[in-house]
Amino acid sequence: MSETGTAVPAPRSGGPTVDVDAAGAAWADYVAAARQLDGVRRAAATAASEQARSVAAAREELTAVRERLAPQQSRLRELGVPAISLVPTPPEVTEAARPMAAGPAAVLAALRSARGWADSADDSLAARGLPRLARWPAHPRNLLVYGPLALLVPLVQLVLFLATGTGPLTVVALVVGLPLPAVAFMLGWLAVGRLFRPRPADRVDRTPRFGALVCLVPAVLTTAGLLLAMLAD
Repeated sequence: MSETGTAVPAPRSGGPTVDVDAAGAAWADYVAAARQLDGVRRAAATAASEQARSVAAAREELTAVRERLAPQQSRLRELGVPAISLVPTPPEVTEAARPMAAGPAAVLAALRSARGWADSADDSLAARGLPRLARWPAHPRNLLVYGPLALLVPLVQLVLFLATGTGPLTVVALVVGLPLPAVAFMLGWLAVGRLFRPRPADRVDRTPRFGALVCLVPAVLTTAGLLLAMLAD
C-alpha cells in the first residue's frame, strides 16, 4: 500500500522464467519441425532423382528391345509364321502391363526381362539350324566337325593300300596325304565358326589346339601303320 492509499500489485514470482521456458520450447519445436521438413525434402529429391534415372534407363532399354525384336519379327515372317501370331492379344497386353503399374523401376525390370527373352530368341533363330549343338560344350561339339575331316584322308589311304597293296599309288597317296591334316584343320576351323555361332556378333570357341590334335593323330597313325606294312612286305 502506498502513502496515498493506492494498492500496488506485487511482482509475480517466476514470471521471466516462465517466458524464457516457453520461448525455448517453441524454438525446440521449430528446430524439430525444420529438421523433419528438411528430411522430407531430401527424401523427395532422392526419390525424384532415382525415378528420373529409372525413366531414362527404361527408355534406353525399350529402344534396345525394339531393335532386337524388329529383325526377329522379319526372320519369323520369312520362316512362315503368320503376322497375326506376332502381335500380342489384349489379354496378353493386360497381363504384361499389370506388374509395371508400380512405377518406372518395375517397367525397367520388365524390359530387362524382355531383353533376356529376346537374347534367347536370337540364340534359337541365329544358330543356323543347329540350336542344340551350338549350346554343347566346345570340345565334343567341335569334334563332330574335326573328327570326320580328320578321318577322311586316312580312310582313303587305307582303301588304296588294301586295293593296290604296296604299289606306287599307295606311295603317292602317302606323300599327298602329308599336308592334308593342315587342310582338314582349316576346313574344320571355318566350319565350326559357320555352324555353331549363336549370333552373328558372337565369337565361337573353335578349340584350335584340340582341333589340330584331332586332325593330326589319325594321319600320323595311318601313315606310320602303312609305312610299317610296306616295309614288312
